[in-house]
Amino acid sequence: MASLKRWLDRRRNPWKGVFYDAFRTWRRQNGQARLVQYGNLGPGDVVFDVGSYKGEWTETVLRQQPGAQMHLFEPHPGFADALRDRFAGRDQVHIHELAIGSATGTMKLSDAGDASSSIADHGRAFEAQTLSVQDFFAATPVDRIALMKVNIEGGEYDLLPALIDSGDIRKVDRLQVQFHLFEPDMQAMRDDIRARLEKTHHCVWSYPFVWEEWQSRP
Repeated sequence: MASLKRWLDRRRNPWKGVFYDAFRTWRRQNGQARLVQYGNLGPGDVVFDVGSYKGEWTETVLRQQPGAQMHLFEPHPGFADALRDRFAGRDQVHIHELAIGSATGTMKLSDAGDASSSIADHGRAFEAQTLSVQDFFAATPVDRIALMKVNIEGGEYDLLPALIDSGDIRKVDRLQVQFHLFEPDMQAMRDDIRARLEKTHHCVWSYPFVWEEWQSRP
């Protein structure tokens, strides 16, 4: 049934072909195993989990480096509460109940579990707090981010340009991002961000609109 749905979606929206082709290659090459190799992290390294959801990715990192300083960004109040319960007593885990991006204020997010988005409309919605990257780093000084994972259902098109514009992208040694393809013009938006990232980072591997990794240039 899932294969039929994907086939129908591709027929109706041929512009999504780049995603479906990349996803097929991702599965064939076991891209998930490449994604979660974090053995080079050291004790005290700062790691950002942007779009933490239930905290599984944070647990993956901590299994490989228990001494990592984790910053979790999750604007959904229910998920943020669950994260606080899950990581209670673990002082190296810092939970931020907000979305980091270009502006400080609030935004409306669709309420759809791990697909909650400020772009995709899923019917139900809630107000979420936002904090600009400038305000965040002013309140939480961080000189170096060893690893940043970004999976925020379209919010990457706001966050990454904000990090680039502020210069804070230079603090990030290793960036893993999932770009989303909700609309055809998001292909051009991704291309523009990637071109700007090239000035400070190089792309190590990429499965378009699935996952890709960038590392800082020497």
